[in-house]
Amino acid sequence: MSARPQLGITAAANSAALFLTYNQSSAEGALANVLNVLRQIPALEAEYRTQYPDADFHAVAAIGSGYWDRLSAHKRPAELAPFPALENGGNVAPFTPVDLLFHIRSERKDLNFQFASALSAQLGDAVELVEEVEGFRYLDSRDLTGFVDGTENPEGEHRIDVAVVGDEDRAFYGGSYIHIQRYVHNMTHWNRLQIKAQEDIMGRTKAENIEYAGADKALTAHTKRTSLKDSNGNSVEILRHSMPYGDLQACGLLFASYCRNNQNFRLMLESMVSGDGEGHTDHLLKYTRAVTGAAFFAPSVEGLAELGS
Repeated sequence: MSARPQLGITAAANSAALFLTYNQSSAEGALANVLNVLRQIPALEAEYRTQYPDADFHAVAAIGSGYWDRLSAHKRPAELAPFPALENGGNVAPFTPVDLLFHIRSERKDLNFQFASALSAQLGDAVELVEEVEGFRYLDSRDLTGFVDGTENPEGEHRIDVAVVGDEDRAFYGGSYIHIQRYVHNMTHWNRLQIKAQEDIMGRTKAENIEYAGADKALTAHTKRTSLKDSNGNSVEILRHSMPYGDLQACGLLFASYCRNNQNFRLMLESMVSGDGEGHTDHLLKYTRAVTGAAFFAPSVEGLAELGS
């Protein structure tokens, strides 16, 4: 039987999420405790899905690129690599060293918190919390900039084609490469722009969510810089599980990319930050900045069970 992807990799979007990142501590027995918790995640998720059937609960566990070899020294996903940190003038994509990611999401904020609390108690002093980001659905799935987010996400079975490793790496069939970045928006500057100026930066209308025709897009438009083709003319795709976050002091987007390979996210990021080689970078980055960046691999359900063996 083929390895099964963790359910949350391709499941439809939820209204509430928690993104928890940890580093392993130096406590005695820390590695063994982390391994034990990781192996239990699918079963714990199943318990919640049974107990709360209307909540559409999901919990994905993923392992950082720099931490993988401590958990599985004998084999490694073919494309697992450090986060591709970039800097180009004022455009930056920093790298944050992180060992573990738990992406918890459902239709109930209270259940997300309850699961996260139990998870934290199980991990105990084996880990140190790096960041806890609470994501929420904003209006009709819009980013805080006011534009619909995730419009280009694959649908149906194509989500599996885009986000889940297949026969190209049989040892890690059913897994997914995850990249996350936390962006902080400068809402004061953004809101000073006229709507047409915002739309030109995005390459998409704001209210109707209609993408500009190719000839009408600036080379610096966000949709221009992220709508890429590979050497064979195929669309470069990722499955986005991004969510807005924030309070009255700071807000933005927790960007989350799931993909069957490592390169699609990297190509998009390079196109945004470094540009096309002719000075055309993503002008959306004038109004938002990435403050974190980390790369992970989410093993299949069976892959989690085999960690450490």
